[in-house]
Amino acid sequence: MRRVGQTVETARELKHVVVREHVRKLVQGAAPGTPAPSERELVSQFGVARMTVRQALDALVVEGLLERMPGRGTFVARPRRQQTQVASFSEAVARRGQVAETVTLLARVEQAGPGVARALEVEAGSAIVHWRRLRRAGGEAICVQDVYLAPDVLPGVLESVMPESLYEALCLRGLRPTWSEDSIQADLASDEERELLDFAAGELAPVLRVSRRAVHGERVVEVSRSAYRSDRFTLYLQLGPSS
Repeated sequence: MRRVGQTVETARELKHVVVREHVRKLVQGAAPGTPAPSERELVSQFGVARMTVRQALDALVVEGLLERMPGRGTFVARPRRQQTQVASFSEAVARRGQVAETVTLLARVEQAGPGVARALEVEAGSAIVHWRRLRRAGGEAICVQDVYLAPDVLPGVLESVMPESLYEALCLRGLRPTWSEDSIQADLASDEERELLDFAAGELAPVLRVSRRAVHGERVVEVSRSAYRSDRFTLYLQLGPSS
């Protein structure tokens, strides 16, 4: 029986706190990526409204203890203050429990245009490697990516089977990117991108365009331009205080 003076709102807040602290105890100390109890499980266990459960989980997401992955569920988050390395597409999808697939669309030596040359810090017209890839995960087309490399970054890369992961190949050369500059812009897919990314005819085709300049020490090792299907992929950024 509700005590005198206790409002409906207060009762709901108490239920929210009970659910929140229950989930906190369950996941405290668990490895990042460990699944949290589902909303359905918690609703059944505590006999509360889904809104109450969602409020409890929202609080833990805001704290940074949990993170939501669209279409997959809620999981234990990585520590927010943990220093992370520059992530490749393969690593990003691996964190979602999937395996990256690569389809090489083009791989050849070209002359660097002014923009790419400036980003790679080479002379305009210099020979560079242009590698265009379709990236897939979970059986779905996720992104079309154009990568530009100076020839001495991965010598002989065009003379054999192209690597499945660029960053693994760079790591073997001791050139794993240590930092990067990324720019992100919302846009609509081109006709070619629409086809490659499996947009239906007449369907609105929003993409996120990500331009990256990746550096190892002081050496530019990769310049890339990617178009991601925004309904199939979420980009996560970790930000911290300036030094």
